[in-house]
Amino acid sequence: MMMSYIDAFIDRITMYRLVLYYLVATLGAAFVLGLFHVSRVDPTALAFSTIVILGACWVANELFARVFRVVPNIESVYITGLILALIVDPVTASDMRGVGVLVFISTWAMGSKFLLAINRKHLFNPAAFAVALSALAIDAPATWWVAGDQALMPVVIVGGLLLTRKLRRFDLVLSFMAANLAVVVLTSAPADYLQSLQITLQHSPFFFFAFVMLTEPLTAPQSRVWRMVYGAMVGILSAPSFAIAGYYLTPELALLAGNLLTFAVGPRGRVPMTLDRIEKAASSAYDFVFRTDRQLAFAAGQYLEWTLDVARPDNRGNRRYLTIASAPTENEVRLGVKFNPAGSAFKRGLAAMKPGDTIVGAQLAGSFVLPANRDEKLVFIAGGIGITPFRSMLRYLIDKGERRDIVVLYGNARAEDIAYADVLEEARDELAIDTIYVVQDAATARPGMEVGLINAALIQREVPYFRERTFYISGPQPMVAAMRKTLRHMGVRPTRIKTDFFPGLA
Repeated sequence: MMMSYIDAFIDRITMYRLVLYYLVATLGAAFVLGLFHVSRVDPTALAFSTIVILGACWVANELFARVFRVVPNIESVYITGLILALIVDPVTASDMRGVGVLVFISTWAMGSKFLLAINRKHLFNPAAFAVALSALAIDAPATWWVAGDQALMPVVIVGGLLLTRKLRRFDLVLSFMAANLAVVVLTSAPADYLQSLQITLQHSPFFFFAFVMLTEPLTAPQSRVWRMVYGAMVGILSAPSFAIAGYYLTPELALLAGNLLTFAVGPRGRVPMTLDRIEKAASSAYDFVFRTDRQLAFAAGQYLEWTLDVARPDNRGNRRYLTIASAPTENEVRLGVKFNPAGSAFKRGLAAMKPGDTIVGAQLAGSFVLPANRDEKLVFIAGGIGITPFRSMLRYLIDKGERRDIVVLYGNARAEDIAYADVLEEARDELAIDTIYVVQDAATARPGMEVGLINAALIQREVPYFRERTFYISGPQPMVAAMRKTLRHMGVRPTRIKTDFFPGLA
């Protein structure tokens, strides 16, 4: 029961907000344990240092944002500041040099996002860059004190696992851990294996570094293969016994080297977009159609992280991962969104947009795309506004005149909730791709529509040779999970089930 509540809570908040809660919980635990002398940290110094760091980060970020004329993201300020508070030794108000170091590190952490950026995308993890610079420039290295405090280890590990689950980045974290521990073992004498592993696991930044620093989304690769390469590379370079030409890299330097790999293999930069018009796609669903200064290169079905200037963001922040509803063949970028009365601050801000207003897209990614093999038989299962990636794919196929064996199953509460019926009908007429519409409210059903839910009986009836097909599922998370379970019970292999996923979308 407790796990179900935890899962529901994690699913409702964005990834950035979960990171923020995790860092606050870790700092709070350190403060309380310090009060009772269970932790080695001085709670007064920790509180003072955290305030100094957060204040310096906020001021620096505001100044840089105004100079560079970009939308500041307050969540990232707090996240970076709290990370610095956990890895830089706390100081007291009487330690003027220590206070100066905190301000120096905080300023450069924020400044690196603006000064060391290409197409408005920062190259390096801000916290890693700042502490690496402080070590080299003013001889003030990070101590990673949170990693060496055994009393905090349960909080670090449990919270880190929840964060990794939310991100679905276990491949990245495990590749880092495996590579790091392998180097530790291979460079140790057989008699010292256990001791070397114990030191690495208990007295190095191993867990906190992997869960928090390594998974930072803007500076980590998005594709699974490159994530694993990235994790292994950073794991090897950050191993305490690994040296290059006699030099041992600190964890932050290893991460910066990995960030360069991300830049080399990842999409370039942030894309400012100007709202051209708003179109009604269905009941309570609208398409926001944007124009860009440069052509956005993407694969049909991929997503972007959308950042909107929200005056008062709620606990879900001012960023969202949302599918691009337009096709690569179109000259505009289309975002399909469903609104409800209890919508988030982000959606309220989106609803208030007028033609000429701007939004920023970044972190183009996603493997929920058409297979390279055009002969592969497919089934698209969509729930509600989850039809957006399929709209992108079908529009692309129509524009290319490319025929594929596809069956679309599209479920909604009511007939008026159906979105992109024009594209679905065009796909039927031009490419012989049939759509089976399923609605729960029988009173709104139109002739030819199914009433109820998309279930095993419907699939068996409407999809010939379903075990030979690959199923793509997109929609609300409960619906996606239920459909995946249904397909597994029907004998569909896991490798033939693809689900749409946004890291951090609640």
